[in-house]
Amino acid sequence: MISYIRGELAAQYEDKVIVDVGGVGYGIYMSAQSMSKLPPVGSEVKIHTYLNVKEDSMQLFGFLTVDDLNVFKLLIGVSGIGPKGGQAILSVLSPDDLRFAVMADDVKAISSAPGIGKKTAQKLIVELKDKLSIEDALEHTITEEGALKAQMSTGGEIQSEAVQALVALGYGNTEALKAVKQVEITPDMQVEELLKRALKFMF
Repeated sequence: MISYIRGELAAQYEDKVIVDVGGVGYGIYMSAQSMSKLPPVGSEVKIHTYLNVKEDSMQLFGFLTVDDLNVFKLLIGVSGIGPKGGQAILSVLSPDDLRFAVMADDVKAISSAPGIGKKTAQKLIVELKDKLSIEDALEHTITEEGALKAQMSTGGEIQSEAVQALVALGYGNTEALKAVKQVEITPDMQVEELLKRALKFMF
């Protein structure tokens, strides 16, 4: 099992990259979202990988974070979704966007991925509802450096209340969750203040 590959980013194509490790070029398939975050060709990269073995081939799928890789593994565990399908979903939805969509029963968002129909999206939601944590989606934000930073545990309660309030105002669950998540929680913040700030992120 190849857990990760570290080396020079030698080339970047539409759906995969080539990483040079000691003179050996590894072809790694990546989602569009992950590829958009890669440094320029010639830079050193570390890519977490999943090795997919078939009767006639072996394919490496790459991810910039362990969270991306873990969500990918959950996706391909759903009947009817293979590695290419999992990669397609992560090309249009980040792991957190997927968590929001699953929690909000947002079939439309998930089926927007190429090759993922409405029935497959519904099946995915049912199978992953208990595996994708709301705490991961609401209580963690990603810093500019890409490291996960947990917000205070007490923030989860007012975040949940704020989401419910936005939904009551007519906003969709997914949009409400995403907007609330973007607000930095302070120790003395009240639900009303969180709502005001979250509304600025609604679209």
